Amino acid sequence: MVESPTKAKTLAKFLGSGYKIEASMGHIRDLPTQKLGLDLTKNFAPEYVQTAKQKERLKGIKAQSDLAKNIYLATDPDREGEAISWHIAELLAAKKKLHRVTFHEITKSAIENALKHPGKIDERLVDAQQARRVLDRLVGYKLSPLLWKKVRKGLSAGRVQSVAVRLVVDRENEIKAFKPQEYWEIWIVLSAKGQVLRVKLLEDIENQTQAEKIEKELLSAEYCVLSTEKKDFKRMPPAPYTTSTLQQAAANKMGWSAKRTIQVAQTLYEKGLITYHRTDSTNIAAEAAVACSEFIVHRYGKEYALEAPRYYKTKSKVAQEAHEAIRPTDVGVSIQELVTSGLNRDEEKLYELIWKRFVACQMAEVLGTSVKVIVNSNSNRRLEARGETITFDGWYVLKDQESIINNQLPEVKEGEKLDFVSLEKLQKFTQGPAHYNDASLIKALEELGIGRPSTYAPTLTTILDRQYVEKNSEKRYQPTALGEAVNTFLTANFSDIFDYRFTAKMEDELDEVANGNKKWQPVIHDFWDPFSIKLNNVSAASDRIKVAVEPTGEKCPKCKDGEIVVRLGKFGKFLSCSKYPDCDYKANFQNKTGQKCEKCKEGDVIIRKTRSGRSFYGCSNYPKCDFASWNKPGNK
Repeated sequence: MVESPTKAKTLAKFLGSGYKIEASMGHIRDLPTQKLGLDLTKNFAPEYVQTAKQKERLKGIKAQSDLAKNIYLATDPDREGEAISWHIAELLAAKKKLHRVTFHEITKSAIENALKHPGKIDERLVDAQQARRVLDRLVGYKLSPLLWKKVRKGLSAGRVQSVAVRLVVDRENEIKAFKPQEYWEIWIVLSAKGQVLRVKLLEDIENQTQAEKIEKELLSAEYCVLSTEKKDFKRMPPAPYTTSTLQQAAANKMGWSAKRTIQVAQTLYEKGLITYHRTDSTNIAAEAAVACSEFIVHRYGKEYALEAPRYYKTKSKVAQEAHEAIRPTDVGVSIQELVTSGLNRDEEKLYELIWKRFVACQMAEVLGTSVKVIVNSNSNRRLEARGETITFDGWYVLKDQESIINNQLPEVKEGEKLDFVSLEKLQKFTQGPAHYNDASLIKALEELGIGRPSTYAPTLTTILDRQYVEKNSEKRYQPTALGEAVNTFLTANFSDIFDYRFTAKMEDELDEVANGNKKWQPVIHDFWDPFSIKLNNVSAASDRIKVAVEPTGEKCPKCKDGEIVVRLGKFGKFLSCSKYPDCDYKANFQNKTGQKCEKCKEGDVIIRKTRSGRSFYGCSNYPKCDFASWNKPGNK
């Protein structure tokens, strides 16, 4: 028994005709969608139900189980997978024939080893998953109606998603409050025996008057080398990927959303190409490290290999279920060997990212020399140049060579005079915090201890789908007026529940359940008992929050009196009159980028969305003009 047809197809390659492989197609039952589904008078006892599709799937599974000598529950090796196996076991009558098997990679040896050493369902992991499900159900189904009453109908709240929204809103407030400070830099190009040395003035320059005064002095100054300093360095490769670092890398390098990354990784895992992709561990199996070392010697040479495997310490507070890091199941299969394997372009790109990171982590360090040169003017102003030379490329051999900066400085000696070539003064301003993108938001959630590997992607997807946040043209998160209103209400009335530290503490409590140190019902009681009281108090005493509208500065064409404003509805932004409901003017909203269409030269370039919700750039004159691009015009 596995979850998906893709995984079943891969397993079939390794198992003989004596095995029948069935896919549950995810959960075989779940809490009901139309009601709470928990008995609060009986220690939060869950009421599990099946949809028509799940019932039909179960019929097929039962038919096969009746014929089977043994039933192996081979769902994913985490809490979710353990819960799926538990639900299947609960619904099948053949308990004596049931065995739980787990493997972190879908390879012949891993599967054979798992079948030789079957175990039992880990009730602790099932309890931890059930506790999270119950906890999130209580928050969602009890708090959402309060949001309908106090903010707007149809809203929803979530224990982790609402904290993620708070992060985005807090960052937006920091950006608005930030006041940039002016400063200036002065760079001078000097000549050392015909070679160029670019040095920076080591002083804080606050304004243009000060900069011009120093510039005048430096234009006529004489320069000589005050000191030089050389240091050898070793540059270690980064650890192999975890779920969060893989999502961060895919976002930074390829502009992917967390959801897209995890979907592609799921396919690679189910095809047997990578180890399990939901992990916060950087652990590497000893045999995988040895195989990697042998591959490096064969492919790149002995000097690039290590004498002994390199292991990394897991930074996560609670690395989940002793997983490995994400790595190729066979390091000998590089992207070149996969070209004809039927992978799509996304799968190829993500596999290459994972493969390179894993091979790099077992390669020799990059060796080099860093150089610092201090230059003095005869007016006693100090300037500095820094550079480095790579003497052995080590794991850099796997990087794009264009990305390796080898900034070699000319050889100069202490006391050597330098000739003035040119001067450049630059006005700059301090930069405030940036809006979160997928990478930085996941990193923030991980650092705060909020969520776990399996929750990052669904959390980000949820807050986008519910229109609490949106992505700007740079693919960075900004809160919507609706998100700000919901956040204002929740932080004003439930500041303790949606506090970063409290949410992280709840994650730790769920980990304690998974580790067998706590029972799940008392953990839920500790949360629910005070929360239920607060719900009643807030419902009776709190004020209603208005969702702000965004003014456009344009007069309403219908009533001639009101102003056109941007509102947020069920299907996204739209234009309306500020006098609504007295004036019912309504029009489509166009998210303009400020650029003209490069094809028809008349329409505006606007951000549009596909049916699946992915953003792209199009022309406001569509369908007259069919310009469309995934990339912002002018950007590669």
